[in-house]
Parts: sequence; structure tokens; C-alpha cells
Amino acid sequence: MSRAETVEVAAAEAGGKFLTFFLAGEEYGLEILKVQEIIGMMPITPVPRTPSHIRGVVNLRGKVIPVVDLRLKFGMSFKEQNDETCIIVVQANEVQTGIVVDSVSEVLDIPPQAIEDAPSFGSSVNSDYILGIGKAEGKVKLLLDIDKVLTTEDAADLSAASTWTAGSESEEERLAA
Repeated sequence: MSRAETVEVAAAEAGGKFLTFFLAGEEYGLEILKVQEIIGMMPITPVPRTPSHIRGVVNLRGKVIPVVDLRLKFGMSFKEQNDETCIIVVQANEVQTGIVVDSVSEVLDIPPQAIEDAPSFGSSVNSDYILGIGKAEGKVKLLLDIDKVLTTEDAADLSAASTWTAGSESEEERLAA
């Protein structure tokens, strides 16, 4: 099966419920089955020597969860949090991860026939992380494959961040990193 046929099959099977959210004024969607919960912003503890899009970790009911700023992951500018900024907790690449988004919109039921393949931007642009383009309520929404947004390399960084403990380095070492 060619790559184009694989993408077409994936898009055809992609219909269902999606949690939609905003980043920089654009609406995106995640498969609802990947979403575990939505939480308000809480203090994020930075972790030294992680990529800039990994904001750090949070303590969610006794479990340490790594947090990724999706704006930074996508190369967008950093935005100060406000009352609508929240964390969507997802299960991606077998790692429970929080993703920071500007705001959550709604849960939409998008049938398979309303989802088109991601457009090709040429060989120099990787769009594998786009599950498809959903059409709902007269608008288009980029539907993300969260397992591909948070790559295997990210999963390793996130796993390392979630096992990092505050007592592993002195305050001076953390600040110097």
C-alpha cells in the first residue's frame, strides 16, 4: 500500500468525535479517545535541559505529568497565559502528557466524509502530524494525530522529564541549566 493510500485509509477511518481548541486564532482538533481530561493552568515546574517547547512538569493528583506548549512545538510565538489558557491531558506514544493550548472550543462529531486528506506542501514540509482537514459548521479544522505531533523523540524527553525530581539537582544547578 502506498503512502497516499495509507493516508486515505486513515482519513476515511478518522471520522468521529474530536475535541477542538485554539492556537493563535486557528482551530485544531484531537481525537477525543486520546484526551484524558482538560485542566486549568497550574504551576509548571521547569525541567533543565529539555527542549524549549517542553514547559516542564505538573503534579496532577500525585502523578507527575510532563507539559508541552503546543504553540512552541509548532514554531508559533509564546503567549502569556490568560483565563482561557488550559492544559489538555492526552495519552500519546504511551506517555501521559499535558499540552498547553490557548483555549478549548467544543467536542465535534465529524463524519468521515467531512474529513479530507492533509494537503501536500512538497517534500520539504512534513505534514504527517495532520490526520486530516475536518469540515464542520462551515469552517475547517486541522485534525492532529497527537502521536505524530509528539514524536518518539519527544516521548523520550517527556518520559525523562516526568521522572525528574526536584531533589536531583541543587537550585543553583537548575537555574544554571
